[in-house]
Amino acid sequence: MRKTLLIPLSLVLFAAACSGASDTSSAIDAGETTAAATLDQDEPTSIQAPAPSESAASPETAPRVEPTPENANQAEATPSQPAPQTLADGSNCGFGEDLAPDRVEISQIPGDGRDDSITSALANPDNDEFSTPLVDINRIISGGPPPDGIPPLDAPSFQTASSVNWLRCNEPVLSLSIDGEARAYPIQVMTWHELVNDTFDDLPITVSYCPLCNSALAYKRDLGDRVVTFGTSGRLFTSSLVMYDRETESLWTHFDGTAVVGELTGTKLELLPIQTTSWASFLEQHPDRLVLSKDTGFDRNYGTNPYSGYDDVNTNPFLLDVAADPRLPAKQRIVGIRRGEDNAAIVLDDLAEVGVLVTSVDDYELTVWHLPGTSTALDTRAIDEGRDIGAVGVFLPTVGDQTLTFSHTEDGSFTDAETGSTWSIHGIAIDGELQGEQLEQVEHLDTFWFALAAFEPDTRIITS
Repeated sequence: MRKTLLIPLSLVLFAAACSGASDTSSAIDAGETTAAATLDQDEPTSIQAPAPSESAASPETAPRVEPTPENANQAEATPSQPAPQTLADGSNCGFGEDLAPDRVEISQIPGDGRDDSITSALANPDNDEFSTPLVDINRIISGGPPPDGIPPLDAPSFQTASSVNWLRCNEPVLSLSIDGEARAYPIQVMTWHELVNDTFDDLPITVSYCPLCNSALAYKRDLGDRVVTFGTSGRLFTSSLVMYDRETESLWTHFDGTAVVGELTGTKLELLPIQTTSWASFLEQHPDRLVLSKDTGFDRNYGTNPYSGYDDVNTNPFLLDVAADPRLPAKQRIVGIRRGEDNAAIVLDDLAEVGVLVTSVDDYELTVWHLPGTSTALDTRAIDEGRDIGAVGVFLPTVGDQTLTFSHTEDGSFTDAETGSTWSIHGIAIDGELQGEQLEQVEHLDTFWFALAAFEPDTRIITS
């Protein structure tokens, strides 16, 4: 089996992400083997490629996963067009318009602060004081930047959706709704920060986005006995973001919100359902709600993608140190649903073909929707030029004691057969008898196959 060195490119991209570099393509094309970046710190810090003695993956430990006869046909890239940057009626969703952007500050619930009596897993992951780690600590490897080299947002500022003039209709945003309050976190900002420590009323939460494993999650950060905030550790586990909490400096896997090394080993965060939708979908549904501002206090090239070309089913994940599950290509886009003891994956292309899929996970009937019009953030240099991958919603198909049957309409909405009501991708009835009703959203992942299969190896694949 042919093997390919993956470290240099990943370090270039990580260095770019934490430095704010505007273009990594020349370094990549030149085949540079090291990357350096200056961080937003009091003293500039240089990021160098790991020495051979460090735990980063080498060509011998990072096998290239070639297409097999079983998955070769699935590994063919599906030609697709960029998502439309304007709507059919000519609307550009406020982009470039002479709007009056406001600035909204949220009263944040801080973490409890560092407990210096607790040994840091960030500094000493192999300390004997800790409970047995949940993962092999030798597989938690450096991604390049130091802790918080990709800076989380701890005091995020927002603006009202109707005042935003810097997002195109097709750009992806993370849509989080808690008790009727919705906020959008644009991927063009999240790509450069990965974590936002935020607060909804009296609920402290964290929104996370991992470009390398192509996944977004939201968690409650009140653990009961303490409130924590999260930072980026600069490390990866199975090509997925490793977070750390600033209170105990335990290490957490982003993909499932679990503390795997340190004082809090075994603690699991409560996950909150979060969607990736187009800016147009969020703006139309929530014009008066809040959007994470790009006024972050950091100088970054928001709107550009430092991982240009990464969303390619025929390429391999960075620093994945084990062979990917061969049932699908490693970077096949899938919808991952984890419910109870059941884990399921739906190939995104298959869902896009049918529009609506009824399935069962953990003995619960679910309705899974796909709506075209959202760009991938990991394709082209300019995020708004990315190909159209669409948006996904996963819901329980019931309102009160009535079970509904849904279909996708030609105008880009959804309708139920029982009442004829019209629904948005957010699971909200926007017209008809049930107008104003909202389906219960089910936590899911829009992600790459290798990531879900690595964390949930018993995942079954649902076919349409």
